Amino acid sequence: MTNKALKAKRDLYRIIDANLNRSREGLRVCEEMTRFVLNSKALTRELKAVRHSIYGVIRSGGAGSKDLALSRDPEGDCLRQSRFKSEMKRRTFADIFAANIERVKESLRVLEELYKLADVKSSVKFCGLRFKVYAIEKKVMKRLG
Repeated sequence: MTNKALKAKRDLYRIIDANLNRSREGLRVCEEMTRFVLNSKALTRELKAVRHSIYGVIRSGGAGSKDLALSRDPEGDCLRQSRFKSEMKRRTFADIFAANIERVKESLRVLEELYKLADVKSSVKFCGLRFKVYAIEKKVMKRLG
């Protein structure tokens, strides 16, 4: 493999790794909202199922966890220190849930697109997960008000 091809693969894996982490972290925050604020076993299980499905997609196609971890470059990330004022203006559980579910949806969309380069079957699975998240979001937002 040429240096250019190796760099492209590493760049792809960096993007995938960052968005896998972002989606799972966001889901975990949302799970905590449904578990401890809404006290909803059903919604918590739905979110947890999506999070675990993401792990399943990773295992079934494309890059392995080791490849993804080795592609990380946190020191070289040009936005690792950035913070946005809007992140500090959350006032309610609904605000926190909404911000994190948006993060999940956006990262699943990135994964859907980028996995077209790594494993098309996984891309289709990420699309399906994104639509599951849309449905869960609607249920939760009705309850959070």
